[in-house]
Amino acid sequence: MLTNSNSACRVSIIIPTLNAGPELGELLERLKHQSLPPYEIIIMDSCSDDGTQERALKAGAQVMRVERRDFDHGGTRNVAAMQARGDILLFMTQDALPCNDKLIEELTRPLLSGNNVAYAYARQLPRPEANVLERLAREHNYPAQSQLKAYEDIEQLGIKTFFCSNVCSAIWRETFETMGRFQEPVIFNEDLFMAAKCILTGYKVAYCAEALVFHSHDYSIKQQFKRYFDNGISMRCNTWITPYSAVGKAGSKLVKLQLNELNRTRKWHLIPKLIAESAAKLIGYKLGMNYRLLPQFITRRLSMHRLILTHIENNNAGVTLKQ
Repeated sequence: MLTNSNSACRVSIIIPTLNAGPELGELLERLKHQSLPPYEIIIMDSCSDDGTQERALKAGAQVMRVERRDFDHGGTRNVAAMQARGDILLFMTQDALPCNDKLIEELTRPLLSGNNVAYAYARQLPRPEANVLERLAREHNYPAQSQLKAYEDIEQLGIKTFFCSNVCSAIWRETFETMGRFQEPVIFNEDLFMAAKCILTGYKVAYCAEALVFHSHDYSIKQQFKRYFDNGISMRCNTWITPYSAVGKAGSKLVKLQLNELNRTRKWHLIPKLIAESAAKLIGYKLGMNYRLLPQFITRRLSMHRLILTHIENNNAGVTLKQ
């Protein structure tokens, strides 16, 4: 088992997986050779059938198993966190890749700064093969300048104050427990809801631009629709956060940025795709916000995570944050 008991502060890395493929080996190798090595790496695998578990064990990681039907973005991570022994929990996804050997060191630096930072997340750089719209989206959401976000920033930033990403994030274990762990079941935004609880309780959340991972997607328009449909569902199930929400305003800024870049680089042929993609996101989100008005057989067709949606419907999920 991969451990580093000599670290002054123990970092447990938690990675949910499903058929992660050979790329998992490179991810684990890069994590093992960090300037601040992890105390342990826990793989939470959803019964992969491509050798994911075997690759993880060979690399020295611990492997826990969850049935695919039981996977939940919040609950599955919570189960792994309960088994972790580190002082800091570092969450990653299987498709994120450290850009260098300083990732853990840089990502945990804000937590160790003594500035009341409870939660931190890394900068995501688009992969070399990412399309231009995806590249611009990553650059917009993950700029080169670090940022420390606190309660006082809500008036200016709105819900962006709570933006955080478990693609690569770190949180004090003690704070994680105090905040009640990740919400479960949850179809989307477990990281945003945790960040919101931290900030509304008085902690700070750090965007750490010095901590770098490669991560991007090439979603189809259909996949974008489904993703934003699930985003809308998560917001509908958490009405306590809607007063801070201004999705349309944030989305329009990104669309303007993308449109200007396409015009500047004369890639006018991509403008119809941008319009279609933006419409799919907006319509998906609006429908998701009103998913309770739709028949269940329709919502399950529209969702990217049908099984999680079933858990939500069965549990009548939704929380009200007590302040």
